Amino acid sequence: RVGKEVRQRGFLAVIGALLGMLVYIWIRLELRFAIGATMASLHDVLITLGLYAFMGYEFNLTTIAAFLTLIGYSVNDTVVTFDRVRENMKKHRGRNLLKVLNDSLNQMLSRTLLTGGTTVFASLMLYLFGGDVIKGFAFIMLVGIIVGTYSSIFIAAPILIYLGVGTTRIEAEGNPATAKPAPASR
Repeated sequence: RVGKEVRQRGFLAVIGALLGMLVYIWIRLELRFAIGATMASLHDVLITLGLYAFMGYEFNLTTIAAFLTLIGYSVNDTVVTFDRVRENMKKHRGRNLLKVLNDSLNQMLSRTLLTGGTTVFASLMLYLFGGDVIKGFAFIMLVGIIVGTYSSIFIAAPILIYLGVGTTRIEAEGNPATAKPAPASR
């Protein structure tokens, strides 16, 4: 009974965290950015949960804490990347949004890989030398950070493109519907 209740409350906590992040990013950036970041975080949780269950680890309160930490890490990484996209959208009006997105991801790639690599190293040490009590937490963080690092680039950005970012040019007023085509170069 206690195990079932922990799973149910843990599931509700994870869903609540994802919805809270969606609303926060929607207010901070835009809805399309919020959807991309939330879907990438959901991807991270599902992949990590699948591997966690496959490895046969016990689901307990530490597991819930690890998944909530993973959501925070994943969303932070994606929001930092999307914030660069938004800055570059303001800076490069009239330019194709797909190009702006690509340039922004390239600018953030080294930061994303270095941050992820450093955190993976710390989580690996925790997994190897932390003992049995913390092993499940460390496993979730280790797998989640690897998955979260690639999802910031390869999951969140394509969702942003799918939601219409790469199809138009940036207009000075910010309305893509009235955007004028870029002049042809000679």
